[in-house]
Amino acid sequence: MSEQQSGLSSTRINKIGLFHLGSGMADVLMTGVWNRIMISDLGYSATVVGFLAAMRYFLAPLGIWAGRISDSRAIGGYRRLFWIGTGRGMMVVSTFILGLGTAQLARTPGESTALLWGVIVLAMLLFSIGNAFSGGTFLALIYDRTSQQQRGRVIGIVWTWLLVGFTIGGITFGLLLPEHKEGVTGLSFTPDALQNLFFLAGLMFATLWVTSMWGEERRTTTTGTAQHANAPERVSFRADLKLVWNSQPMRMFLFFLGLSMFFAFSQDAILEPFAGDVFNMPATTTNRFAGYWGSMSILGTLLFLWLSRRYPRLTSTLMSQMGIGVLIIAFAIFGVSSVAQIRPLVTPGLIVLGAGLGVWNVGTLGLMMTLSPSGRAGTFLGFWTMVVTLTRGGGVATGGVLRDALLAISGQFSVAYGMVFVVGAVGLAISGWALNLIDVKEYQSEQSVKAEAIFASSMD
Repeated sequence: MSEQQSGLSSTRINKIGLFHLGSGMADVLMTGVWNRIMISDLGYSATVVGFLAAMRYFLAPLGIWAGRISDSRAIGGYRRLFWIGTGRGMMVVSTFILGLGTAQLARTPGESTALLWGVIVLAMLLFSIGNAFSGGTFLALIYDRTSQQQRGRVIGIVWTWLLVGFTIGGITFGLLLPEHKEGVTGLSFTPDALQNLFFLAGLMFATLWVTSMWGEERRTTTTGTAQHANAPERVSFRADLKLVWNSQPMRMFLFFLGLSMFFAFSQDAILEPFAGDVFNMPATTTNRFAGYWGSMSILGTLLFLWLSRRYPRLTSTLMSQMGIGVLIIAFAIFGVSSVAQIRPLVTPGLIVLGAGLGVWNVGTLGLMMTLSPSGRAGTFLGFWTMVVTLTRGGGVATGGVLRDALLAISGQFSVAYGMVFVVGAVGLAISGWALNLIDVKEYQSEQSVKAEAIFASSMD
């Protein structure tokens, strides 16, 4: 009996989950700490910072390329771990580089040079490519290591570790970057403390990622093409796209996934700056935002994982629907808080946001697993990951662009940020419409036959 057939122990699942503990902390550092410092403290354009933060999403197609190779070829004896190790190594190096560049910008406010910006762009490029290489292949490794009955539980536990990473990252980075009244003029921290934060964070990420992946894929002595059970030898990317488009459930899931990711993360680059610009909250306070919504995401995830096992009618589709509804409420709370300048609404908004993200992501990840054809896990999880990252990146960048454009028109931070949240709420409602049109039962009963026909025609 193979390791996949026998399943994973709880200890092994939680060890693998440490991978996403590091991922969650890295996400907080890049889109919670760094963007806040660049926009609110150093005064750079939200459009520029938003596009740099979104670069990792725009390079997501590299994930499909890596996933396709990992489905059929072993490099250095490993199919998945080669790409995971290479990608995460690039992300660690980029964290060190970004810390050096940003700290130097903080030391010389208003005197940034092309060389410094080149360093920052290089760091974000390395981080982005590394994230693309390792994201989809990590999910494919989970797919390989688990039975069909176990995958939902495993992905839920691993996702919980991601949420724990958001929470721990928010708290840890807040402590590592304490408020310092005597620092550089206009800053609530010292550049040296900022640089140390990034260095320590990089070491934490490296430790977590190496520990989580150690021994999780057996090295093969064969070279070249790997014989993966049930995997067709060669299928064109065009055939993959055709399979998605010709299936009504997969096509509507494509729309839902893209729309919901785009609008849910339109707040990603502007949430902390919103609190800084509208309510003058210091970085030490906004760095803890991830702790608030991350904690609620953990509770929401654990609760609904338990409920879904107890009540089979609580499907991935239903959890996605509930999550979208809660997220719409969260965006509405932030919109009212900003426009009416009601600071006490910020914390409730973070709590509701976390609860919505937890339920929504458990449901959506479950649908991603369900709508990935057997034997093509690396390719299709890479495909869905590409959709997630591209649209999430578009949302992050668009949130920054909208903030700058609306600020130029209104001249008021409260109106600019408030309207970004309103647009996000409307977009999420549209994604809910697409979700309601996904027929999972139709996919499960018909898709295998359709897939075989498409695969066969593509090899004629």
